[in-house]
Amino acid sequence: MTAIVDIVRGLFGLFFADAVLVFGVLAVVGLTAVLIDVVGLAPIAAGGVLLLGTLLALVAGTLRARHP
Repeated sequence: MTAIVDIVRGLFGLFFADAVLVFGVLAVVGLTAVLIDVVGLAPIAAGGVLLLGTLLALVAGTLRARHP
């Protein structure tokens, strides 16, 4: 049973270890949803916002981890 608990903790650690990345991706998804609902953003443009936003969040998280 402890092996299963260790595996689950390890998986959660992979997803929640970097708060900047998690909150950055959540902010990008929220911003995209607002742009779609309020502005009427086209689906292809929304995909571009998601792509560029998540890439920027990934770069920011990586740079932050590189220089603590």
